[in-house]
Amino acid sequence: MLVLARTLPQSAEVSNWATAWIGLDVLLAAGLTGTGLLLRRRDARVVPVSAATAALLVMDAWFDVTTSAGSEQALALLLAAGVELPLAVLCATVAARRA
Repeated sequence: MLVLARTLPQSAEVSNWATAWIGLDVLLAAGLTGTGLLLRRRDARVVPVSAATAALLVMDAWFDVTTSAGSEQALALLLAAGVELPLAVLCATVAARRA
């Protein structure tokens, strides 16, 4: 990690930025939908699905906050604290209680 911290560039141009974010949002929607459906059916597969969804939510919050600036960063922080991280805690709790 120290090597990466010292050698990675401060900025980079990405050609598939929208595709990456849309893909992450699709994964989040699938994870949240799957968690809800499996929880409703009392299906044991809810444990890995909700755990993975919790991890995706934390990752989404992290990248939203760290890749934004100015007023966009304030909104990203608000969404992370008010939506993404609480949902991640809820999904992790579901996984832990059903395990």
